[in-house]
Amino acid sequence: MTLVVVPVRYPLSDHSKKTLSEAIRVSEERGAELTVFHVDLYQDSHNVSITDLRGAVERVFGQLDQARYVVRRGFLVEETILEEVVAERADIVVIGSKQASRWRRMVQKLTSDPDVEAYLRSKLDCTVITVDADGVANQ
Repeated sequence: MTLVVVPVRYPLSDHSKKTLSEAIRVSEERGAELTVFHVDLYQDSHNVSITDLRGAVERVFGQLDQARYVVRRGFLVEETILEEVVAERADIVVIGSKQASRWRRMVQKLTSDPDVEAYLRSKLDCTVITVDADGVANQ
């Protein structure tokens, strides 16, 4: 089955809500499972639990039948997300444009190619969808 991974902030920011909305749409359209993912930073931990994350999402979007919720602790958001995407063997990653910019900076440190989507496609063989602050998705 197809898997969509969507990293979000907690508490959900407006941009995270728009990104999550697009991930829900994509997962429903493709009959995919959805992993809603949050990175709780070691250096700025809010001790976010899966219950906290699920509650915040369900207050906005209602119960999501094909959703799984994951909270991982990490030092760097981008690396922790990348590790989760690899571990989950995600088919599609839906990220906010701000997150894409951070990934782009991280990827530039690893390679001379600043195109994060191309990098992820070459390393992970997955589709990357970015959602801008207005909720417009780009693939």
